[in-house]
Amino acid sequence: MNHLIGLFVEGTVAILLVVTIGYCCLLNRRLRRFRADEQSLRATIAELITATEIAERAIAGLKVTVRECDQNLGERLRAAERYSAELDAQLAAGETVLRRISQIAAAGRPVPAPTLNTQSTLAAAQALVERARTRTGDVAA
Repeated sequence: MNHLIGLFVEGTVAILLVVTIGYCCLLNRRLRRFRADEQSLRATIAELITATEIAERAIAGLKVTVRECDQNLGERLRAAERYSAELDAQLAAGETVLRRISQIAAAGRPVPAPTLNTQSTLAAAQALVERARTRTGDVAA
């Protein structure tokens, strides 16, 4: 019986050793795969770092471009506002000139000759002439 117990213990140890060796082989395969994945992961990380650096340089370039565009646009807006003010002033001056020309043309129209030689008709004609002179702002003077 002593031999049977010793044989049983030795068999159990042998079976456990075989299971341990099998598990070690399985772990060895997983570690190889992990190491291979580690190398590819390192390569991926290196590529990601390179892409990040390129993106940072591109962003810096875009910031410079945006700043330049903002300055250029601001200058153009200021110039457009100046031109708009100049055009407004020129339009106002043109309207003034047009108003004066129309007053001169109105004053230059012939006054109809009085049909009756009465004092009231003559006075009305003189009043028309005076009104035309005051409209022109005394341009003829």
